[in-house]
Order: sequence, then C-alpha cells, then structure tokens
Amino acid sequence: MNEECLICKAPLEYLDTDEKMECVICHKKQYSKTKCINGHFICDECHTSGMDSIVAICLESKSANPIKILEKMMSMPFCHMHGPEHHTMVGCALLTAYKNAGGKIDLKSALEEMQKRGKQVPGGVCGFWGACGAGISAGIYLAIVQKSTPLASEAWGLANQMTAKALDVIGKNGGPRCCKRDSYLAVIEAVKFTSEKLGINMDISPVMCTRSHLNNQCKQDNCIFYKNKG
Repeated sequence: MNEECLICKAPLEYLDTDEKMECVICHKKQYSKTKCINGHFICDECHTSGMDSIVAICLESKSANPIKILEKMMSMPFCHMHGPEHHTMVGCALLTAYKNAGGKIDLKSALEEMQKRGKQVPGGVCGFWGACGAGISAGIYLAIVQKSTPLASEAWGLANQMTAKALDVIGKNGGPRCCKRDSYLAVIEAVKFTSEKLGINMDISPVMCTRSHLNNQCKQDNCIFYKNKG
C-alpha cells in the first residue's frame, strides 16, 4: 500500500457525518468527514499549499494541449495523488490551452478567477456530493470563457452542459475516485465540447498514466489510462 496521510503516511478514512477537526498543520478547526486512521486531519488550504504557482506555470506555457499543461502541474510538489488541487488545475490547463489555441480571453485574470472558484470546491465532493471536482472545474472553465452569470442565457446553458458532459464520462468510468483519471477525462471531454460549441480547436494527445503505483485504489486494467493495459 502507498502513503495517503501527508503526516504519518497511514490510509485515510471517510466518516458518515461531519466532525469538528483541527488541522495538524495550521490548527484551524473546521467540520470534515475525512481524516487518517491515526486521527490526523489536514484542511484543504494546507493540503494545496504552493498551488499559487499554477498561474505562473500557465502564463509561461505556449502549448495548446491541456493534457501536457496538466501533466506539468501534476509533476509539481504541491500536487498529490489525490486532492482538491485538481479542482483548480483542470480549469487552468483548459483556459491556458484555449488561449494558446486562439481563444480570446485575458489569460491572467481568467486564471486568477479560476483559482478563486476552484478553491471553493472542497475535497471529497466526488463521493459526498455526487459531482467530481474535476468535472466541476471543466464547467467553471467554460463559464469563465463565456462570461456566464446566473442571469446569462446561452452561456449559462453551455457551462452547465460542459459540467454535465464531464461528469457523465467520469461517472460511466466508475469509482473509486482517482483524481488523475478524472482530471484526464474532464479535460478530454472539454476539448471536444469546446471544438463543437465554440470552434476553438485545442490540441490533444493520448494519455498513458505513469502514477498508478501511487494510487492504492488504482483499477489497473479496468482504467482506460492504465499503462500496462492489455
């Protein structure tokens, strides 16, 4: 088994109801359903420490391939095998590739907005809310590109369709959660949707997972990205 708790490396456990816990790093208290079997709790803010470097990574990129941009972020120290950082990274990779493929957006302000919104999607929503944060991130990307608001018409519809399509493919691939797999699926679906609805053609490349050995719950041959698959 691989390490899960960032403090003691023990496996995580998910509770039926929220408990008030104290983060072992910043000592902030908040309600959560997640801790390790030894009782350690780490809040989302501490778990994603260092994630602000995403903006710099994206602004430096000239790639129109969101998978390649995502892979660079996944290789950074702030990114763990699983965690709410993916709720921001998916949208940022898509915004960057969209801009580099010819999309008309102010990338810096779009990335900053993506970070604000992505950080509001807590860890564990895939199982507790029935809506994977990677899929939600794809919807946020589309909402930012289209300047959607609750009072928008076409933009409102497109953003919700984007989230629905990403969640549909994530759901059909089934659990347990894998933040890497679900991020890849959301990005691939977003590339298709953006081409079809907005006429911006981002690049895409085949995905072969290199991190399955870090995932205790890896589905291996049952995952479409497993490198040793058939």
